[in-house]
Amino acid sequence: MNNNAQTLVTELKSTTITTNNQLAAVRPLPTPRQLKQALPLSEALQRQVDQQRQQIRQLLQGEDDRLLIITGPCSLHDPVAVLEYGQRLVALNEQLSDRLLIVMRAYVEKPRTTTGWKGLAYDPDRNGAGDIKKGLEVSRSLLLQLVEMGLPLATEALNPMTMSYLEDLISWTAIGARTAESQIHREMISHLSMPVGIKNGTDGSVDTAVNAMISASRSHHCLGTDVDGNIAMLDTPGNSDTHVVLRGGRNLTNYDDISIQNAVAQLDKAKTDNQLHAKVIVDCSHDNAQKQHDRQLDIALQVVQQRIAGNNAISGLMIESFINMGNQGMKGPNNQGLDYGVSITDPCISWNQTEMLLTNIHQLLS
Repeated sequence: MNNNAQTLVTELKSTTITTNNQLAAVRPLPTPRQLKQALPLSEALQRQVDQQRQQIRQLLQGEDDRLLIITGPCSLHDPVAVLEYGQRLVALNEQLSDRLLIVMRAYVEKPRTTTGWKGLAYDPDRNGAGDIKKGLEVSRSLLLQLVEMGLPLATEALNPMTMSYLEDLISWTAIGARTAESQIHREMISHLSMPVGIKNGTDGSVDTAVNAMISASRSHHCLGTDVDGNIAMLDTPGNSDTHVVLRGGRNLTNYDDISIQNAVAQLDKAKTDNQLHAKVIVDCSHDNAQKQHDRQLDIALQVVQQRIAGNNAISGLMIESFINMGNQGMKGPNNQGLDYGVSITDPCISWNQTEMLLTNIHQLLS
């Protein structure tokens, strides 16, 4: 290193970073490699995750006729309640696994329309101060415990850097309606090694999702980071295991027979020139449920009836579910007074409702 370069490095180390005359705090984080070494996934568990990813691929390819069920809290905030939910789901899966492929929602990032709690990975203490170092550690530890139970996990990928700390634990990933149009997220999907569901746009159309699927199926040369946190050029392999998630749109739903047929027809058309799956998953929450969590029960049963009637392009359902129904806001200093097992983001159906619903679906498919 020459003298000028050495001087620059010294100055950077001793300079307080300012932005618009305000101090900008910079808090170093462990690299993805360091966190994975501290909280490792064993070879046996890695094989388990790989097998669970393959099961989902086979379902998308029509080689497995089970219905994919992605269910769990809107977001993870209380590890104790999450682990209890996971234990209940493991027991239910043992009864229903011949007809249902059950995957647990394990969302540690939350998109916000304006502001609000951004998820366990960013603000684990839920006090607004933010602690990503702790958040990543808590998130990886919690997901690792769920994987150790034998559960395949689903998450929503918001920040590609966050995924680099957690992706080895995940069997299925969602891309949200607002990020499906992002080139960075399409490149990220192209780099991920698990099946990815891409939600339709907020207007209810599937155009953006189909375009994202085409883009993600191709190889990209893009900026990213390696496992040691170094900025690098990534040559992505492309991901052919993508599909559409129908979540409704502004003041409209798209889980009815006509909407699903139209979405599949659009996928079939795009499939002619591209390596795509003409498969859909129906999100029973969000705009399809008009933010009314109890509507998920009826929506799920209606979609299953379409599947029974012969629409095998319907591959699965997404359901927001926790131990107790509804949701709650942050309460008191340090979140004192939070109700146990109740979502702090979108409202969920209860465990009792979930167990009854999945048991009924299993009977209908038997």
